[in-house]
Amino acid sequence: MQGKEIKDKLKTLISQASSREPCLAKRLDEINRWLKDVKPGTLTAKKFVTAFLLQIIKHSTVWLTLKALPSEEEQQSALELMTPTERYWYNYLFPEWLNEKDPKFYIWKQKLMTGEFNQADAEIIKSMAENIVSRGGTVWQCYVADLSMATDLIVSSRQKKPLCVQITRVAEEFSQQKYQNWERTLGRWKIKRGLFLSYNPGLPHFMNQLVNVALYNSDNLPLGNYLKFPR
Repeated sequence: MQGKEIKDKLKTLISQASSREPCLAKRLDEINRWLKDVKPGTLTAKKFVTAFLLQIIKHSTVWLTLKALPSEEEQQSALELMTPTERYWYNYLFPEWLNEKDPKFYIWKQKLMTGEFNQADAEIIKSMAENIVSRGGTVWQCYVADLSMATDLIVSSRQKKPLCVQITRVAEEFSQQKYQNWERTLGRWKIKRGLFLSYNPGLPHFMNQLVNVALYNSDNLPLGNYLKFPR
């Protein structure tokens, strides 16, 4: 989808949401105003901005489709067709993001636009996601969860219980401040379980350990716990 198509689609979604889902319309209008002075060609060239906008268009389209279903029973049936991690996003975190103020949104959307945003752990996160899926788990990954909710991946395993996971290569002795910020962010979004997962890419089999810890805690970490690993 090119820059002009993205802008046109956003305007269409705002129109559709304005009478049915005003919180969604308000958020999309905020995004649309952010893009107001960006030319379509420039927008197309900004790959992270474009990727974020395509995700927002997808999330909004799915959300409007769900809300257009005539009964709660039909909405629930549609949600049950999703993976556990996708369902957690659309049934809980995405509506939470629409209805609550996002204190980080202004900061990170500007970083996306100016090119300051970088995904230092992108390959690690991608490999971890692929490993989890190959072992029968499910994952969800998106910009809003990452940048607003300090969640690189939402993971589920055999018990189909979603777990929000933050991945960092910051050394253990320097990670306490980042952990505390992460903990506050999860609490702010009312996320009930989280895993703060440090790794050392120089260690053998570190990927296998990341996947094992994430899958185990998806099944077993009790509600109300934000676990730092290693402790």
